[in-house]
Amino acid sequence: MKHDLHLVSEPWSDYELLDSGDNMKLERFGEIIVARPETQALWKKLRPELWETAHAEFSFRDKKGEWKMNKPVPESWQMLWGDIKFLTRLTGFKHTGIFPEQAPNWEWLAARVKDLGGRSSDVGPPRSHILNLFGYTGIASLVSAQAGAFVTHVDASKQSLDWTRENARLSGVGEDKIRWILDDALAFAKREARRGAKYDGIILDPPAFGRGTKGEVWKIEEDFQTLLASLKEILSEKSGSFFLLNGYAAGYASRAFAQAVESVFEEVGGEAGELHIKESSSERVVPAGIYVRFVL
Repeated sequence: MKHDLHLVSEPWSDYELLDSGDNMKLERFGEIIVARPETQALWKKLRPELWETAHAEFSFRDKKGEWKMNKPVPESWQMLWGDIKFLTRLTGFKHTGIFPEQAPNWEWLAARVKDLGGRSSDVGPPRSHILNLFGYTGIASLVSAQAGAFVTHVDASKQSLDWTRENARLSGVGEDKIRWILDDALAFAKREARRGAKYDGIILDPPAFGRGTKGEVWKIEEDFQTLLASLKEILSEKSGSFFLLNGYAAGYASRAFAQAVESVFEEVGGEAGELHIKESSSERVVPAGIYVRFVL
């Protein structure tokens, strides 16, 4: 596997990283500008005057996070990436429902699904089946579905699942293209392995810690290898099948994830590295996660 191949998310019409520094980042989501904590931003701000334009700023007080509103912000608003439409919101966990650093992976997903012979129109059944675990608000699921796949989207949060359904309706992705599963990711993967299910592509972004729908406890240091073993059983062996692992909040280096994948899937090739977001007015980037991906 090739290591340290970093992917850079460039600004697009509805998103840009305006500036960063002093442990913060300033971003534009559509027409809304927000300032959020960013532990990677150890440098100085380049454009301090821009920060006065922020509609909202997130900060922690007494170990609790909250948004300070400087200007009116709608409860939710629409954004666009390619043909994908989705809703953005200011959540109590400082997130907005979108991880912009994933844009290079969305492009990669669309290409991989099409390489598998994904449906080129709404006529006829899809020719590939994709699994998205820890699916959150589902942009990767929508990208895969629009490229022609049938997607099984799994998340243990009903709120996230409802948000994904809203995004699917906005994007015109029909209920016949995505199967929505409210379940614990590890429990679902084990069950699919016992059933002999097969998927042509697997996407996952596991947290360091989480809880399933029935109180199951996910600890990445205890459960990650078990999950990977189940995923190996259900990944199709046909040419073009793919695997995409992301790590936003797992707290590990990309090489750690890559070596874990290699220890289970063995000689699969592929690539691994960091996910970066580029500032719109400089060459600086904010490291925003890690990824491992391969194609059979």
